[in-house]
Amino acid sequence: KNIRKVHGDYPMLRKLCSLVLRRFLLEMLLCALGVGAVAMLRWQGHLLRADESNPEEWDVFGVDVSTYQGKVDWTALSNQGVSFAFIKATEGSSLQDVRFAENWEGALAAGVRPGAYHFFSYDSPGEQQAENFIRTVPVTEGALPPVVDIEFYGQYLEEPADRETARAILDPLLAALEELYGVKPILYATYRSYQLYLSGGKYDDYPLWMSSPGISPLLWDWDFWQYSHSGHLDGYDGHQQWIDFNVFRGSRSDFEAFGLR
Repeated sequence: KNIRKVHGDYPMLRKLCSLVLRRFLLEMLLCALGVGAVAMLRWQGHLLRADESNPEEWDVFGVDVSTYQGKVDWTALSNQGVSFAFIKATEGSSLQDVRFAENWEGALAAGVRPGAYHFFSYDSPGEQQAENFIRTVPVTEGALPPVVDIEFYGQYLEEPADRETARAILDPLLAALEELYGVKPILYATYRSYQLYLSGGKYDDYPLWMSSPGISPLLWDWDFWQYSHSGHLDGYDGHQQWIDFNVFRGSRSDFEAFGLR
């Protein structure tokens, strides 16, 4: 009789199990959607921890400059907390920033750690771009590694170079700079240039400087974060009133050891 009773209740038990399973699957789906929504909000710059969303939480602050900032008073920048500066040196195979040497020496004299950057061109061979940079930037003890700035200009704003073409120019440029300066160059990228040219693992062992104004670049293992294009400090007189703000990802001691040969 008891056996018949159990068998008689089996359809009800199966229905109950089915309801439990469906509820479990629904809860798992809602949980997955919730995690996805949180991830999206974080990617868009919301729901960040203080050390992610507030650049002031980082110990080491810096700027990047070019001729557009005019004559720079490096002591004044240092007195406002600037610890490092990326200074434009070259562009493509022939252009040199007319204020590079002045800015380089000025930063060194004021105790601001300098790093020179090269604006990458899709229109000339990497070897020639490396020669331009090497002619311009002296090997300097304690300087930050050289930087290759990969973004877009002119026709490439609408029609970017393809991945293979860009990498064929980039690779010999990086190799030449690493050979002379003795360290891996820093790669500067926007979200777009990173996805087009640097993603996929090939360049993961290069230091990364991400341009992401206002939003922490959470999905990238960055070393420097350019978090503002509209900063303002005292100490320069160019027609460009703004100056880019950056932070280093790490402690003061991490920064002092970063990029040394």
